[in-house]
Amino acid sequence: MLFNSIDFAIFMPIVFLIYWALSRNLKAQNLFLLAASYFFYSWWDWRYLSLILLCTATNYIAGVLLMKTEAQTQRKIILAAACIISLGVLGLFKYYDFFINTFVDAFSLFGVKLQPHTLRLILPVGISFYTFHTLSYTIDVYRRHFAPTKDIVSFSLFVSIFPLAMAGPIERATNLLPQIYAKRRFDYSQTVDGLRQILWGLFKKVVIADNCAVYVNEVFENCHNVSAGYLWLGALFFTFQIYCDFSGYSDMAIGIGKLLGFKFLNNFNCPYFSRDIAEFWRRWHISLTTWFRDYVYIPLGGSRVSKAKIIRNTFIIFLLSGFWHGANWTFIVWGAFHAVLFLPLILLGKNRRYTDTVAEGKIFPNPREVFQMIVTFLLVLIGWVFFRAESISHAIAYLGGMFDSSITRISIRLVYDNFTLVSLIVFMQLIEWIGRKNDHGLEKLGLKWHRAFRWAFYYALLVLIFFLAKSGQAFIYFQF
Repeated sequence: MLFNSIDFAIFMPIVFLIYWALSRNLKAQNLFLLAASYFFYSWWDWRYLSLILLCTATNYIAGVLLMKTEAQTQRKIILAAACIISLGVLGLFKYYDFFINTFVDAFSLFGVKLQPHTLRLILPVGISFYTFHTLSYTIDVYRRHFAPTKDIVSFSLFVSIFPLAMAGPIERATNLLPQIYAKRRFDYSQTVDGLRQILWGLFKKVVIADNCAVYVNEVFENCHNVSAGYLWLGALFFTFQIYCDFSGYSDMAIGIGKLLGFKFLNNFNCPYFSRDIAEFWRRWHISLTTWFRDYVYIPLGGSRVSKAKIIRNTFIIFLLSGFWHGANWTFIVWGAFHAVLFLPLILLGKNRRYTDTVAEGKIFPNPREVFQMIVTFLLVLIGWVFFRAESISHAIAYLGGMFDSSITRISIRLVYDNFTLVSLIVFMQLIEWIGRKNDHGLEKLGLKWHRAFRWAFYYALLVLIFFLAKSGQAFIYFQF
C-alpha cells in the first residue's frame, strides 16, 4: 500500500479515528496499531508477513535471554545467533543470487562454465529496514544500553509500525520504544504540523520525483543514442528524483507518525546544500548513516586508530552502505566512490568542518559557500550515475557520453523543453533553502502569514499535486 494511493487515503482516516478513540486504553491502542500495521504490510503480499514475525520473534527472544544471562560468552552466542538468523534471512532473499552469479562469473574467467542454481526470490518490501530496526535493539540490549522489553505487543509494534515498515527511517529502540510505552494524547498543533509535512512529502514525491522519473528512464535506457546535454539533464533529474522520492517518503512517514502522536527520527536535512562530502553524509539518509557509524565504524575503532585502520574503516562502512542498497556491483562502486571522496577529509581531520547550517543567519550564501555547494553537488551527481545504472559498463558508457565532445554544444533548448519541471525543482529547492534549519520545508513557512495567504499556498500545492502527479511510480527505496 503506497502513501500516494487511493487505498491509503481510505486506510489512514479509518486508522486515525479508531486509534484516537482508543486513547484511554494504551494496550488496546497499541494492539490496534499493531493489527493495522500488519494489515498495511500484508496488503502488498501477506506471505511475507511471516518474515517480519520471524525477525520479531528472534530478536524478542534474544533480548529476553540476554536479560537473564550474565556470562559474557553465552551473551555473545545469543547475540551472534540473533544476527545470523536476521542477516541470514536478509541475505537469502537479497544477496543469494548475486553471490551465486558472481561465483559463476569468477570461474568463467578461467574457462570453467558452471550452471548456476539461482532462487529468483522476490525481495520482500522493507526487509532491509526492519532487519536493521531489530538488530539495533538486540545489539543495544547486549551492550546494556537499556533493559529489554517483556511486552511482546510493544516490541512487535516497534518492529512493524506501518509508517516505517516499507522504507524507514531506521528507528532505534531507545527512541521509539519509550514512546510506545507512554500514553499518547492528541495534540492539535502536532497533528497540523504532521499534515503539513505529509503535504510537502507528497509534493516532492508525485510532482518532482515521479515527473523526473519519466525523463530519467528514457535517457538511461537510450544513453548510447543521445547527446551529452540529454545525459547531463538525465543525471540532474535523477539526482532530484532520488532525493525527492526518498525524502518525500520520509516526510510522509514522519508526518503520519505525528498524526499518531509519535516523533520519529529525521532522515534528511537538505543534503544538496552541503559544502563537502562529509556534510552531505551527515544530511543524507541520516538513520542509515548513523546506524553504520554506531554499529560498525565505532566498534572497528572509528577515527581513533592508525591511519591505515582509518582508511580500512572508512571503506568498510561505505562499501557496506553501497551493498546494503542492493545486490549489484554498481552500488558497491557507488559506495567506493564516496569513500574515496570522503577519505581526504577524514585523514586531514576536516570531516567535521561543517556541522552548522550553511549561510547561518543570512539570506544568501557567500561566494565560497556557493562554490563549495556546486562542487559537492556535481560530485554527488556523478556518483548517482553508478547508483542508477544497470551495470558498471552502463555507468561508464553514460559518464563517457556526458563528457564527450558534444558537451560544448549543450543547448538552452533542453532546459526550455523541460521548463515546467526545472521550475518546480527550483521552487522546491527555494522552499527547502528557506526552511533549511527546520525539520521539513513547511514547518514554519507561512505561519506568520495572513490565514488567507497561508491556505492559498497549501491549496496551490494541492492543485499542483492533482494536475501534475504521475501515477504508478513506486518509491525507489522499496527495492532496497
